Amino acid sequence: MFEDFEQDALFTPDQLLENRGRVAIFIDGSNLFYAALQLGIEIDYTKLLHCLTGGSRLLRAFFYTGVDRSNEKQQGFLLWMRRNGYRVIAKDLVQLPDGSKKANLDVEIAVDLMSLVGSYDTAVVVSGDGDLAYAADAVSYRGARIEVVSLRSMTSDSLINVSDRYVDLDSIKEEFKNNPAPTVAIATSTPCPFFPKKNLLKGQYPVVVDTAECL
Repeated sequence: MFEDFEQDALFTPDQLLENRGRVAIFIDGSNLFYAALQLGIEIDYTKLLHCLTGGSRLLRAFFYTGVDRSNEKQQGFLLWMRRNGYRVIAKDLVQLPDGSKKANLDVEIAVDLMSLVGSYDTAVVVSGDGDLAYAADAVSYRGARIEVVSLRSMTSDSLINVSDRYVDLDSIKEEFKNNPAPTVAIATSTPCPFFPKKNLLKGQYPVVVDTAECL
């Protein structure tokens, strides 16, 4: 009995996605950056936005990141993000005793998740941080769907357990990775596996700057 329960899906992917309503996307920039390093890819953020939205109505896509005000390359990247569909929430990096720099934006993500409840029907959380589990669970009890998108090896079970749907970045990386040649990437009509019913829009996507030193 339990073996059949684990193997047979209760709902098809199409059924899971047909009632997403208005979507809000919350991206933990640092978590996504290190996931991309693990996958060995560079992200095309225009493709990523199309893939995560999947044809649904987008309320807003938030991108949370620590910033070094003296890093001109990073400032250029964030300016590009603001002009291409993302709402950037930035926080100054703090130097730690070991010399490394870090900015924790868990509180900002959690507050936005909670404060916007009622404005969106589905929250797509691009992070694996277990510290977001409590806020995500609270949001779900107020009637919103929670979809978590992250690299499995970097994702807390507590966050997955409170989500309505989990997608491993490794399974959809071909849909949003940046192709270095040719200089302009052309989207195909191949459905994004994250959203089987929705096709990526045909058109040209600008090549995103190398973000290796940006986040």
